[in-house]
Amino acid sequence: MVISKPKAFLIQLLNIAGLGPIFGAISGALWGPSVYLWIVGGTLLAGGVHDYLSGMLSLRNDGASITEITGKYLGHTMQNIMRVFGLVLLVMVGVVFMVGPAGLLALLTPEWLNVKVWTIIILIYYFLATLLPIDKIIARFYPIFGILLILMAVGVSVATIMNNGTRPMMELTLENLYPSANQRPIWPLMFITVACGAISGFHATQSPIVSRTLKNEKEGRWVFYGAMVAEGIIAMVWASAAIAFFWNKDGSGTGLKALLDIGGGNSKSVYAICTGLLGTVGGAIAMVGVIACPITSGDTAFRSARMIIFDWFKLDEKKLKTRLSIAIPLLLIGYCISLINYNVVWRYFSWSNQTLAMIVLWTGGAYLATNYPNRNRCWIAVIPATFMSAVSVTYLMYAPECFNLVRLGMQGITISYTVGIVFAAVFFIIFMTRIYMRPQQSFESQQKIIIGRVHSK
Repeated sequence: MVISKPKAFLIQLLNIAGLGPIFGAISGALWGPSVYLWIVGGTLLAGGVHDYLSGMLSLRNDGASITEITGKYLGHTMQNIMRVFGLVLLVMVGVVFMVGPAGLLALLTPEWLNVKVWTIIILIYYFLATLLPIDKIIARFYPIFGILLILMAVGVSVATIMNNGTRPMMELTLENLYPSANQRPIWPLMFITVACGAISGFHATQSPIVSRTLKNEKEGRWVFYGAMVAEGIIAMVWASAAIAFFWNKDGSGTGLKALLDIGGGNSKSVYAICTGLLGTVGGAIAMVGVIACPITSGDTAFRSARMIIFDWFKLDEKKLKTRLSIAIPLLLIGYCISLINYNVVWRYFSWSNQTLAMIVLWTGGAYLATNYPNRNRCWIAVIPATFMSAVSVTYLMYAPECFNLVRLGMQGITISYTVGIVFAAVFFIIFMTRIYMRPQQSFESQQKIIIGRVHSK
């Protein structure tokens, strides 16, 4: 089904822009204005490249999923690793985008409609969305939600600027302003926490949905790269609003941290920003956009998880019994995970999200190095892939929910940094020796699709 470019852009934006650029950006604001640099630089140099490459590779492989694409360019072993990571990430995304909106809805409704009730209601919606054809749910309503999401970001940004005289605005600085900076270094924690606002592996799992609807390859830059830039702008809006709204007059972010530490703190901080800057009515309208975008991303996450299982085990998804046998266990697992502390779930989601993005960038680098006469094109993917490798491995070593080297203090930081850099260097060397330096096949024999060819399937 071919759709117009603006509609494809809005669907892609709603697919990828869940709570990541909102909750992640607000949490990232705890480190101070340095979060701006990561959101801007990450979006333009890493996230945009990641989304464009994953979308175009899917288009050039007849709408194949990112797991199949990874297997084609990095081998069968990496394909299986990608399948596991992709499946785990998609379930985590579904959980994050289920509990988050439930918390927001609980703040707007009577007391008996608490978080648990809304979680079950959203879970039922996810069940229906996982089974019904995409054109009956996504294509009809996403443009409306997309417009709401954009209007919400515009409203919050304008209100933040208009109210700047009533609240202290931090001067730009790269200093770590986290309330407990000695245990919360900017590298790698902020780079993982911000998540979707700068780069997100989750986006690669959503690209095949839209890549199958584009008229031609020329639309890819607008739809895939453009949607990531739009998400980066949304993240900037919420990071700026959080710093302006919650930052204390003494220059510390302890007010924001106290709010985030409360159960459902992210939901409460979003509610406080919306109603505080836009008033009761304007805040309620903005909250609709904040609630809609994660719910719509969550339903496509569970759909994509189902597709990975179908592709992996060669199952027939046309049979209702087969679809139910996959959808029900996935949703039950998601509900069980939703009972865990939300902050812990968010951190696991963020790490798996950035790690999957790292693998996708290496896949894109492999494609560019082996499919064009000028293999130096691969550097636009290899450089951010190496960077994200260091981020992911360093976080794995340092974070309390992983190897927990944070307990060793400065020694733990030193060990984590060293291991992260070493692993990134090893990945780079493997890429150079096994992919970049190996002889290329005939360029003409490898190019199956010419840029600009109409994709009319």
